[in-house]
Amino acid sequence: MLQRVTFTSHKINFGICTERILKLILGTQEQQTQLRNSFARNACERKDAFSLAITQKGGACRIALRESVCLRGKMKKISSRFCVLIVSCLLLLATGCSAGGAKENLELNVYNWGEYIDLSILDTFSEETGITVNYDTYANNEDMYAKLKSGGSSYDIAIPSDYMIERMIREDMLLPLNLENIPNFKNIDQRFKSLDYDPGSAYSIPYMWGTLGILYNTAMVTDPVDSWNILWDEKYSGQIFMYDSLRDSIGVALKKNGYSLNTKNLDELEIAKQDLIKQMPLVRAYVGDTVRDSMIGNEGAMALVYSGDASYCIGENPDLAYTVPKEGSNIWFDAAVIPKGATNIQAAEKFLDFLCRPDICLKNVEYIEYSTVNSETFKMVSEEMRNDPAFWPTDEIYDRCEVFVDLAELSNAYVEAWTEILATD
Repeated sequence: MLQRVTFTSHKINFGICTERILKLILGTQEQQTQLRNSFARNACERKDAFSLAITQKGGACRIALRESVCLRGKMKKISSRFCVLIVSCLLLLATGCSAGGAKENLELNVYNWGEYIDLSILDTFSEETGITVNYDTYANNEDMYAKLKSGGSSYDIAIPSDYMIERMIREDMLLPLNLENIPNFKNIDQRFKSLDYDPGSAYSIPYMWGTLGILYNTAMVTDPVDSWNILWDEKYSGQIFMYDSLRDSIGVALKKNGYSLNTKNLDELEIAKQDLIKQMPLVRAYVGDTVRDSMIGNEGAMALVYSGDASYCIGENPDLAYTVPKEGSNIWFDAAVIPKGATNIQAAEKFLDFLCRPDICLKNVEYIEYSTVNSETFKMVSEEMRNDPAFWPTDEIYDRCEVFVDLAELSNAYVEAWTEILATD
């Protein structure tokens, strides 16, 4: 029997939280109904502050904990006391959910970007292996890095971007992979193996790739959208969404001025910073995943987005279009890694192999609409997707883009510039 319960709350009584969640899983139908109603009442102030989803089927259960309030690049965090309580409760739940099954009593802790996986494939993985998947999300690479670097968490899988993987390898934060335990790695297209950020594919399994560009509403934008300069056009004041990502937003300002995304020239970085400060009065908000709903709902004229988000939005709103500006942009690669401190390497390797299966990759790609790295899956996607330059960039687009690299000793300079930008009124 499948039992999936999701509730959201901003203010929760710490003393009764554990008892309530246990009742949610183990209690009677009447208790569960009462509890849902209670949490619905408590969620009225900030529905998006905290969410917990628990799926139980047979001998396996999946638990997903999310925290996401994002405005102008400032993330509201759940209190540490509450997180400790939740983690303790989840451990109890995982034990209880697995007790009735005959398969392995294992857990897998996955850390991923928001809205970046078809959650149903986690259920499939649990059904096939008996491994409980605890799923948590982050807003950007820097948040992910800070959490793993602090040592206060234990994740078996994370999915960073190229430059961040390079940094994590350099700082000895990742475990080397045993590709013999990941036979489906053979399905990954050769062009995405052994890239500069991870020579020999020693530490990462490619997950998705794409470009960074401008998503715009053709009913609102009357000018040609072929240059980054349009994001500084006062005509669209209050209608521009920028991305809550240090490298992406600073990178746009660098390319606008004809500089490399990976500049180590502090004068060029200063020019990019001043441009973004000048742009701030025109910006509606610095956002994350919420940009998709905002653009679909015609809340803005244009937005800085990843190509996969653009494909999804265009499918939902025919007035939207996507372009990679003529000055060039970022072509990015995200990949799955096993962080040092992982507690279940065997389960992590099974999950990596599972993600490389063509059928699973297809389901994932069709859900999130990002470009696949799997050569077998590419043969299975629709012709419409294969011909969509947002899904599969043309060679001309590819050639004018750069891949982010780790800036190492200049990381602090970029962080300081970003902090000044976001502090602008």
